[in-house]
Formats: sequence, C-alpha cells, structure tokens
Amino acid sequence: MKLYNTLSRQLEEFDPRAQTTRLYVCGITPYDTTHLGHAATYCAFDILIRYLEYQGGKVIFTENVTDIDDDTIREAPKRGTTWRDLGNYWTAHFIRDMIALNTRPPDFYPRATDVMSEIIEFAQTLIAKGFAYASGGSVYFHVNAYEKFGQLSRIPREQMLAVANERGNFPDDPKKRDPLDFVLWQAQAPGEPAWASPWGPGRPGWHIECSAMNYKTFGPIIEIHGGGADLVFPHHECEIAQMVNFTGEDYFARIWMHTAMVGYQGEKMSKSLGNLVMVSDLLKTYTPDAIRLYLAKHHYRAAWEFTYADLEASIVQCAHLIQAAQATGGEGGAMDFAAARAAFEHALDNDLDAPTATKVLCQYGDAIIEHADARRDVRAAQAWLRRAATLLGLRLDAFGPEAYVRFGWEQHSNRFPTA
Repeated sequence: MKLYNTLSRQLEEFDPRAQTTRLYVCGITPYDTTHLGHAATYCAFDILIRYLEYQGGKVIFTENVTDIDDDTIREAPKRGTTWRDLGNYWTAHFIRDMIALNTRPPDFYPRATDVMSEIIEFAQTLIAKGFAYASGGSVYFHVNAYEKFGQLSRIPREQMLAVANERGNFPDDPKKRDPLDFVLWQAQAPGEPAWASPWGPGRPGWHIECSAMNYKTFGPIIEIHGGGADLVFPHHECEIAQMVNFTGEDYFARIWMHTAMVGYQGEKMSKSLGNLVMVSDLLKTYTPDAIRLYLAKHHYRAAWEFTYADLEASIVQCAHLIQAAQATGGEGGAMDFAAARAAFEHALDNDLDAPTATKVLCQYGDAIIEHADARRDVRAAQAWLRRAATLLGLRLDAFGPEAYVRFGWEQHSNRFPTA
C-alpha cells in the first residue's frame, strides 16, 4: 500500500501488518456540526481504517474534541449557553451523525479539557529547553528558536504570518517577541473560563491541545496523523514544533494525511461563510449509503464541489448494488470475482483511491445482476460484494449502522451529557 505523505510530498509505502498503526485525526470544534466537509474527512479516514484492518493490520484510532477554544468561548454567549453545554450539545449531535453514516468509532475520544496537566507540562518543558517563554501570564512558543519550522507546510516565511492571522493568530499581541510566535497558554481574559497554572489562571492555546492529547494517548511517535488540509498550517506545523522539541525525537508522525476542502456555490464550505450543507439535513432526504457512496467518489486529496445532482446519482447506484446483493442466480457455473477483487484492492492500495474502487464496485454489481439473470451461481460473488461494500462504509440492504459502530460511539456520548 502507498499513501501520500504531506511532509515528504510523495507517495510512501505503508505496510499495515508491520506494526500497530497509531492513528490520530483532528476532531471537531463542537458547534455547528456536522457539515459535509466534516463528513468527507471522517468518512475518508473511516475507509482508511477499514482497509488497513481488512489487510490484517491493527489500528488504534484517536480522534479529539476541541471543547475549549476561542470559537466555543465566543459562540456560547451568543447562543445563551455556556461553553461546556455548547460543546456537549454539538458533540452529541456530531456523534449521532457519525453513527448514521456508519463510521468506525475512535478507540480514544479525548477532550482538550481532559489534558490540562499534560498541557502545562508541555509548556514548562518547552520553556526549560529554550523553545518557549512566559510573558504577562501567557506562554508562547518562540518560532525563531526552531529552525525546521515550516517543514510540513513549506510556506515561505514571509507568507506565514498572513496565513496564520487568517486562522486565529493575534500578531499585535504586545506580550509576544515575534508576531508569528504562537500561544501555548494564554492568561485569563475577563469573563473567560480558566484553570490554574504556574503562570496564573488561563487556558491552553489551540495547537498544544492536540499535542498533549496525542502524547497522553500514544507517546512521542505515531504512524499516521490526519485532518483537513486547512490544518496543515498553522495547526499541524505547530504540533510538530511542540512535540519534537518536547520529546527530543527526530519526528512526530511518520505520515501526514490531509483531506481536501469541499466547496459549495463557488466557495469553500465553512462556518465563517455560512454556506454549510449539514449532514443531518441531508439524512432527511437521502440514505446514509447514498451519502457515503457520494463521498467515496471523490479522492480524499482532491478538492471538489458539492451538488445535489451528483448526490442524486448515488441513490441510483446504491439501488443497483442492493439489487446485485439480493439477486437470485441459478445452478450454472460460479461467477469469478478474482479480477474485480484485485482491481478494488489495487485502487485502495494506491493512496486510498476510493473513486476508482467505487467505480469497480458498481461495475461489479452490474455484472452480478447479468450473471444472475443468466442463471449462474452468484452466491460467492455476492458475499464478496458485501464485504467490499463495508470497506466503503456501505450497509446495502442491512438495517442501520453496524452494531459495533453504534455501541462504540454511544459509549463516548455518555461523556457529553446534554440537558
């Protein structure tokens, strides 16, 4: 199997049987979820996990919840609630959507507020090593102290500040040594929630939350780190800077995987633009399989534009797959599915090429129908069709999500009580 590594900008061989795959995928900031861009990311990594396990690998999967953040603190009073209640409500909503879409639950589902002691330890260690400094009750990572900063994103240094400013950086903070320095711990502002620290009451910065959750779960090194392409810089760039300088290791994640952005009406789908297509709204009209098949028809690294017409086409394809799974053949020669299986696996081996795998599966379903009509034995072929469909998260004619999907997510949801 080969996977594209954002760090090296090339395909790299990855053998899921060679080691346990420790996978960390950046999760939601819990408000206004789940839009189709979210679903595209988490369904893509669902296919990755399913295929790694299909190949005989073992995967330990962690996905986080950024429950304390500038966004949740800002949005909560606008909506007449607290940041914690806002986070619990939207996390529970997200979990319901993930169950409906039949995505594998993470083995670990930490919240940023679960790792405050680890975050403080990170900041203290980075200060001691000369990579961070305390100033006015806050702690900042000093970007100029780490010469490899920029290795993941490869953004020219003179362009970094503009990008960072669009994504939460405050360049005019007078407590900073450099406008690009990023916050590890920020002093409490009036009315904000806070935790005790050696530098006074405050809360963590965005980037260090994921580093701490990752480290607490997996230790210093993981096999794959994933998330949306908009996280490459500054979020994942900053994660690397924090982690390797905290642990002393040469690297943090062996492979960095990023999903492309989803567009709608000519713009990137985003909360700030208000052009969100919500999964819960789509599920009122379209089946989970139709949505999953539609998402799988787009390569995870290729940006694409949502249209209802394309989603409608997936309904027809799902109907054909169900017809193929239920077709009654005869006693004629058994249908050979070796070529279809090889083509399907080859596609997923090639950087998780789900669009090609989907095309193979749909053509194979049509072939099963033809063989059944010709009274050939299609039972073994149908068994493989169902197995291959599960790798794309499809249920075909089965009722509801897989039992382990529902059970696993519901265990996590118990930690996010809603009123």
